[in-house]
Amino acid sequence: MLRGLLLLVVLVLLAPPVVAQETQSFDLIIRGGRVVDGTGNPWVGADVGVRGDRIARIGDLSDAVARRDIDAAGLVVAPGFIDPHTHAVRGIFDVPTADNYLLQGVTTLTEGNDGSSPFPVGAHLARMTEAAISPNWAVFVGQGTIRGEVIGADDREPTPDELDRMRALVAEAMEEGALGLSTGLFYVPGSFTSTDEVIELSKVVATHGGIYISHMRDEAQGLLESVRETIRIGEDAGLPVQMTHHKVISRDMWGQSVESLALVDAARARGIDITMDQYPYTASQTSINALVPQWAQAGGRDELVVRLEDPETRRRIKEEIVYRIEHDRGGGDPKNVVIGLCEWDRSLEGKSLADILADRSVDATMGNAAELVMDIIERGGARAIYHAMDEADVERIMQHPATAVGSDGGVSVFGQSVPHPREYGTFARVLGRYVRERGVLTLEEAVRKMSGATAQRLGLQDRGLLREGLHADIAVFDAASVSDRATFAEPHQYAEGIEYVLVNGTLVVDGGQHTGARPGRVLYGPGRR
Repeated sequence: MLRGLLLLVVLVLLAPPVVAQETQSFDLIIRGGRVVDGTGNPWVGADVGVRGDRIARIGDLSDAVARRDIDAAGLVVAPGFIDPHTHAVRGIFDVPTADNYLLQGVTTLTEGNDGSSPFPVGAHLARMTEAAISPNWAVFVGQGTIRGEVIGADDREPTPDELDRMRALVAEAMEEGALGLSTGLFYVPGSFTSTDEVIELSKVVATHGGIYISHMRDEAQGLLESVRETIRIGEDAGLPVQMTHHKVISRDMWGQSVESLALVDAARARGIDITMDQYPYTASQTSINALVPQWAQAGGRDELVVRLEDPETRRRIKEEIVYRIEHDRGGGDPKNVVIGLCEWDRSLEGKSLADILADRSVDATMGNAAELVMDIIERGGARAIYHAMDEADVERIMQHPATAVGSDGGVSVFGQSVPHPREYGTFARVLGRYVRERGVLTLEEAVRKMSGATAQRLGLQDRGLLREGLHADIAVFDAASVSDRATFAEPHQYAEGIEYVLVNGTLVVDGGQHTGARPGRVLYGPGRR
């Protein structure tokens, strides 16, 4: 009996002490939402706990406490959206809070697309760090910018020494943090670049682990050949390729997305890592010079104006502008070309070529429209919106599994000029129009195309998904009401339905309102040293 009591005492003394379970604490908990994690997997009901700049826990946090609770019942909790194609340097220093993007749920912007980028990359990224902006920021180095640094706007091949210099500048940009190389082979001076020259620069990018992203040489009559060229660049240079803002321009070409996507599928089947991005609209926006043949723009604006002063050269340029209005970006009618920004005459903004001709009591013929385009260029140029795409192509491209979502927009100064509504509406439009209203995409697939897919393509290993340990870039929205309000007639309207947005764990949108917080960070490419 005594021995038994002694044994019991010993066991009690040796037993570990009973300690009350410590209550988990977080800086912020998003409770009770439908968690869509960015992979395309079906949503799950869970809480998301944030500590510092990271996602600390995903699961049942009903017993946990936080400095701030967000009731997400009935809302979707998703990764912050990543835009693979912007021109956000246009406006970011005027509006460092980037309200038009954050109120769409976008937490990361990429600059340097279409072959044109800030340069040098290192100096630009240092400036962005100093600027303290709301979204995260990453850049591509522009092939057109590199070519301009070495050759200018001349229409000629580089010498061997010039090509070596361009290779060195690309390597320098990659080591300073560029994500990869962008081209704008439709634009001067990229249009003067041979495929082989692009391949040589892309090989440099490949050695630094970067990607190649391209505004292809032609998205209208030469669409399919341009897709083939893009595929060849990726194959020969040995790096991932993104066809950016993939589209089909020109009524003559509507429906050709069937063929362009077949080329992508065939390339992927043989092991070429090619993907796409797209904005969900049937109109594009770029310079009015998109209606002018590239040969006429060699040497830059001053030489173009000189050519326009020569009667015979002007006649040739006019003929090609007429062709481009009829069979390219003009969509077959002067009413389809609308001036978006005209700094020398703001009264033209929001008016089509046909409207302006009517104001001048001139018939809206193709020839008169071409003369108007040349007049606008001579007076200082403009940016224009081109209604020349078909909805069926937009939806077909959107549904392709290799297509991500990107805006191709800038940071808008609210109320200034008449920008493309994509600057305010791209991501909300996908969720509202194409998920909820038209059923083109499921909610989970749309979120993947706006987050996880883009993070994977850009090599952003710690963003784009809702995973414990990753950076807390998070968008919380109402799937039943999220929508774009921006229209072509009234573009300065913020999206609705995005209730909360976190960037690096900081609330930037709270209850649908921008908080003014600026916690964005520079994100560097894989080749940075």
